[in-house]
Amino acid sequence: MHALESRLAAIARPVFGTPAAQFIAYLGLCAAYLQGGLNKLTDFPGAIGEMTHFGVSPAPLFAVLVIALELVASLMILTGFFRWLGALGLAAFTLLATFLALRFWELTPGMERFMAANSFFEHLGLVGGFLLVAWLDLDRDTTKTKEI
Repeated sequence: MHALESRLAAIARPVFGTPAAQFIAYLGLCAAYLQGGLNKLTDFPGAIGEMTHFGVSPAPLFAVLVIALELVASLMILTGFFRWLGALGLAAFTLLATFLALRFWELTPGMERFMAANSFFEHLGLVGGFLLVAWLDLDRDTTKTKEI
């Protein structure tokens, strides 16, 4: 590590290396899934409508599964209970939902296509974030095993 990088890391580590900062990062990553799951839970007909809109059938069953996945996997990440598994679940779900809902390549050039493409790649960023969470959690468990 270069001297400047070491000094800057030493300044940042006490703030960004804390459990509170880690929790805030996890909460930010899971926020859309918590909000989406709670909205679908409190407006189940709307959740069924969303499934129907995207051609997912049977819509009520998939609405229940999506609600459960969004809420349970988010809580797994936030609590640390099988965090890696919750992260992989949301990564897979996000990837599938992105290819289902944001097919920007099928749209004619214009603002709608531009916005769908931006959202598509933002969702790929979320997938990458969840993969990092899983990787770091699995690596942490390996590191603990090696230390014992």
